[in-house]
Amino acid sequence: MGRAGRVVKLVAAGGAALFALAIVADVLTAQEFDLLIRRGTVVDGTGAAGYVADVAITGDRIALVSRDSINPERARRVLDAYDRVVAPGFIDAHAHVDGLDARPLAESFVRQGVTTVIYAADGGMPWPLGAYIRRLEDNGHAPNIMFFAGHNTIRREVMGSSSRAPAADELERMKALVAQAMEEGAIGLSTGLRYVPGIYSSTEEVIELAKVAATHGGIYASHMRDEGAGSLDSVRELIRIAREAGLPAQITHHKLMGQPQWGQSRQTIALVEAARAEGLDITIDQYPYDATSTGTAVLFPAWALAGGADSLRARLEDAGTRARIVNGIKETIVEERGGGDLQRIRMARVSFNPAWNGRTFADIAHERGQEPTLDFAAELAIEIQSQGGASGVWHVVHEDDVRAIMRYEWTMISSDGGFGVPGQGHPHPRNYGAFARLLGRYVRDEKVLSLEEAVRRMTSLPAWRFGQPERGRIEDGALADIAVFDAATVRDLATYEDPHRFAIGVDHVIVNGVPVFVDGSLSGDKPGRVLRRDR
Repeated sequence: MGRAGRVVKLVAAGGAALFALAIVADVLTAQEFDLLIRRGTVVDGTGAAGYVADVAITGDRIALVSRDSINPERARRVLDAYDRVVAPGFIDAHAHVDGLDARPLAESFVRQGVTTVIYAADGGMPWPLGAYIRRLEDNGHAPNIMFFAGHNTIRREVMGSSSRAPAADELERMKALVAQAMEEGAIGLSTGLRYVPGIYSSTEEVIELAKVAATHGGIYASHMRDEGAGSLDSVRELIRIAREAGLPAQITHHKLMGQPQWGQSRQTIALVEAARAEGLDITIDQYPYDATSTGTAVLFPAWALAGGADSLRARLEDAGTRARIVNGIKETIVEERGGGDLQRIRMARVSFNPAWNGRTFADIAHERGQEPTLDFAAELAIEIQSQGGASGVWHVVHEDDVRAIMRYEWTMISSDGGFGVPGQGHPHPRNYGAFARLLGRYVRDEKVLSLEEAVRRMTSLPAWRFGQPERGRIEDGALADIAVFDAATVRDLATYEDPHRFAIGVDHVIVNGVPVFVDGSLSGDKPGRVLRRDR
């Protein structure tokens, strides 16, 4: 072949290659969506009935929700959701996630469809908050997170564990720290008025600090002062704080503890309804279990804990003071923490004696050859607290109150849980299963709520409460936080006896448009953001 013929063939070959490249470019141009979720039943978060649709995502937003089928060739990645529910990602209204920097994939949350966690840890917070947020943003994390300014943390910074009212200059310092936390990204003020040192604060102190949060557009969330015999007065206190500080308020992980209080949910809900009728913005969150979890310090009279561990030891060395402490512990167990039944008190994590993890107070009595009496329980509590304390699971809530609070229209869902880490302690099963439990037990099996209403409680309601208007809904333009699950199989597997079990039934979880959980496996991506409140 002559040189001219070879040139003609090369030109033809080059033309074909250019033509092929043009076809590829056209295909890539046609793929305007990054992700397409096909053929799912969209439960959009508003409480409306579900409908079959495709959901297309571009970047971090939902680009299109279409009842007509979208050509999958228009998307770079496709997830099939046939016979599955496509819902907004769940928002955990109260969680203990201070270790998110150490466990950024948050597996026990993500596996349940949770895409945003609210760190409102009963008055606690990482401190300094700004530095912690910067570290999170540098390292990345899978779910979104929001923070509250923690009253207990702030009071301890200024006053230690003193059981007195703050001096004028101390109150001003606390107000300045609330303002600092709000400026650094907090969405409101959180209190834990049952815990040291918040338990020593007056209502007036909390109101003054809440006013600072209010000036920054914040809200107030509280582990109330008393969830036992003083529950009704504690709800009234929260309502007073909201009224006088001028901000919305949330009763967090609402429950009625101890048999004398069972059934009072009717009255607490009536108080909230009356406040709302007055024009106050009061809401509730709840975890769907009949047991609580907290530290053994709650068994002790508040005055006994003032000044810290050394002060407690000194009080215990005095026979008369020790007797008062013992009587206080026994009274708490009877009225609030087990009704005198030591089987209702189970150890969750005992750092100085891991063999006790999962054992009840009654188990420990029998192991020591003793009767499980109140006297034994009080002495065991003192022994535990003298060695640094422990956490426990307390079976002290009635199922009827759980359902009554759940049915209330202004109740959203929380876990009050931390990271479920297989093999670590014997935690409350809520760490692994709160949201799956709501969908499995209370929606599918017992029909306490409809599926659509349950999804609303986990999505658009908390999104509104915490100032996230672009989340919590499946609609065009919304931020793409999405959970895809099987309504027929979703359920919790974690139990009080066997707590380290992940929930099942969630297939895919998307955070800010990025899949973090696909076909039952973590992707390893960390697209979560630290969210601020939209005023």
